[in-house]
Amino acid sequence: MPPHRLVRRWGRTLALLTVTLCLTSAQPAPAVSRSPAVVLDHDFADPDVVRSGGVFHAYATHSGGRHVQHATSRDLRHWTLDDSDLLPTPGAWAAPRPDLVWAPEVFDHGDGFTLQYTARDRASDRQCIGVARSASPNGPFRPVGDTPLICPAQEGGAIDAATYTEGGQRYILWKNDGNCCHLGKDTWLHLQPTSWDGTRVTGDPVRLIRQDQPWENHLVEAPTLIKRAGHYVLLYSANAYDGSAYATGYAVSRSLTGPYTKAPHPLMTTDGFSGAVQGPGGQDVVTGPDGRDRIVFHGWTGSGRALHLADLSWADGHPVVHGGKVIHQAERAHVHNASVRDAPEASDGKVVGYIDHPDSHVEFRVPAASAGPRTLSVRFANGSLDTAGSPAPATHRLSVNGTDTGVVHYPHTSWGTWRTAVTTITLKTGWNTITLSKGALFAELDYIEVG
Repeated sequence: MPPHRLVRRWGRTLALLTVTLCLTSAQPAPAVSRSPAVVLDHDFADPDVVRSGGVFHAYATHSGGRHVQHATSRDLRHWTLDDSDLLPTPGAWAAPRPDLVWAPEVFDHGDGFTLQYTARDRASDRQCIGVARSASPNGPFRPVGDTPLICPAQEGGAIDAATYTEGGQRYILWKNDGNCCHLGKDTWLHLQPTSWDGTRVTGDPVRLIRQDQPWENHLVEAPTLIKRAGHYVLLYSANAYDGSAYATGYAVSRSLTGPYTKAPHPLMTTDGFSGAVQGPGGQDVVTGPDGRDRIVFHGWTGSGRALHLADLSWADGHPVVHGGKVIHQAERAHVHNASVRDAPEASDGKVVGYIDHPDSHVEFRVPAASAGPRTLSVRFANGSLDTAGSPAPATHRLSVNGTDTGVVHYPHTSWGTWRTAVTTITLKTGWNTITLSKGALFAELDYIEVG
């Protein structure tokens, strides 16, 4: 219990708090949309999807002795796994270790197909990026050159190639593997110009973002760059790949080379999918047969990192994944006449308290791809006491886009005991403002989720 709450005795009556709509922690959690789905229940990590001749081709990290996996589909939901190895040999420069071949990136350059991939460089004993070519998206791909395409050994090597094109120029995105080998270096996502077929770099790399958020846990990786509504959107994965903490975030910029501003909260998390997807990451964005965007990614199942698919929409150039909830930490919102304090038992270790004054409020900015009702979940702690010293419920006033929509009710939990209150709000297309302000008695905020 925070010390500042120990001696408080409240002078307000409970009449304001006697409401039949009081929400309790016993309420069931809101249902998760069926949009995120396992579409290939097989170990198929770090998926990359290319469309060619009406067929979607998906490529993935090694499995079953194959250096690069391959599957095909006509609708993104029903996939046929290819038994062959699309990269029979990773090249003379690479160690003969199929288990160290990762994160394939394939694209059509107009005169065949290029595969960029990660493998173990014999010379430096680091993971580095190589390149191979094929006349067909079905392979086989044959390595180009006797050395890696990108291999900054002093920075830990290079992994997780991705491609982006604009104005007749092709670029490769990659990560320096600074978290490998106990190096303790930063992990940067880079952008570097290449030849049109992607077999040569033609300029110096530019650093875009590095790890600097608590949820990223010392690394960023798996870049994907797209442009929507005048924004360059850099999606990436972070945290430990082998568990449920792995997640997907994004950053935006008005310029190709940055600066990029990270979203204050990750886009896809295990908690955001209410546990239905474990460790969502390794993402790619693909336009479906209906012309709408989808996001493909891996998540842990009993088969390994299985291929998942979800609908993807946009709010003013910011991505919104259907069927997920985004956690918006209170301490990262606009906090007015209240205080952020450390709380080890809370999400991210901080909360907002002292929302005690008539003008105290916490204001969140939330994107929505379309107008309509949404589920709002508020994680709170309430240790309020009434005038007799007995546990008492509390409230916060709730407004959406400047319109008062009533109150959120918090049953008594004690300070430091966190529960969730759930209500329904209506959002507009684009950016929305959700404000929680001083109500009856007192409560502290950990975060909100918007379904």
